[in-house]
Amino acid sequence: MDHSADAHRTDLMTITRFVLNEQSKHPESRGDFTILLSHIVLGCKFVCSAVSKAGLAKLIGLAGETNVQGEEQKKLDVLSNEVFIKALISSGRTCILVSEEDEEAIIVEPSKRGKYCVCFDPLDGSSNIDCGVSIGTIFGVYALKDVHEPTIEDVLLPGKNMVAAGYCMYGSSCTLVLSTGAGVNGFTLDPSLGEFILTHPNIKIPKKGKIYSVNEGNAKNWDRPTATYVEKCKFPEDGSSPKSLRYIGSMVADVHRTLLYGGIFLYPADKKSPNGKLRVLYEVFPMSFLMEQAGGQSFTGKERALDLVPTKLHERSPIFLGSYDDVEEIKALYAAAEGEQE
Repeated sequence: MDHSADAHRTDLMTITRFVLNEQSKHPESRGDFTILLSHIVLGCKFVCSAVSKAGLAKLIGLAGETNVQGEEQKKLDVLSNEVFIKALISSGRTCILVSEEDEEAIIVEPSKRGKYCVCFDPLDGSSNIDCGVSIGTIFGVYALKDVHEPTIEDVLLPGKNMVAAGYCMYGSSCTLVLSTGAGVNGFTLDPSLGEFILTHPNIKIPKKGKIYSVNEGNAKNWDRPTATYVEKCKFPEDGSSPKSLRYIGSMVADVHRTLLYGGIFLYPADKKSPNGKLRVLYEVFPMSFLMEQAGGQSFTGKERALDLVPTKLHERSPIFLGSYDDVEEIKALYAAAEGEQE
């Protein structure tokens, strides 16, 4: 790669330009989604900046203490939540917001309402901030079919009804991965321009991967299909090489690696968490949407993840997502276990 030539590229595909290009393919579009997305992007830039200063803020006594104005400094996840809520409401394009940080859904006041419902986790993996591990923001977007008084029923829909999903990862670089239902594209924040530039066009996950990603510390509580699958990853019966284990413990980082390199990410149900640990609306659905758009699969142990119909806002579900062939294997093991029970 010629970096000197790269540094002087003049034709930059920014995320705004990219979304406007997509918009022009839909003549009926009024630009509402483009406006919504620009507000999500602004939220991501703010959080990226705050995350990168987190260690310093602690050193000079900011987090959790009172500042000169007598205001208490907010923890990063609370701060990120407020930033996204304010950015989304001020776009004038949303009607319901569901955040991991808030028990109840936020119904936007009528004067600022639009047709989109956004479910998001403002800072996923925030317990990892202090050790420098990548963390991120995850979001999924639904659109109201008609104009009516919004209720939480408008977001308790299967993931396949989402019109867009994405995540922004705050790591060695700030990367935003987005799908509007026509493939997956990755953008990287260029700090000198303050713009997200298209760096990973049309991401496709390899059909089969060499990596499995799971918290093996929960192994004693797993069900048989999961235990059998992980055993096969380590001791393949067909004479092939064992898979490598990579587990960061931050969903955005683990899914990002899975998307780019292939393999499978598992967070199964177990005796301790019979419904799994990850939340359906703002973790399972957006990541499953991206995986399918990139040519992979996502499965709950019972069904295709995007077919699941949630009954409450913070519902949890087991999840197996990644390369098509790898997820096929785990599906076969669950099908066999179900066959034995009947």
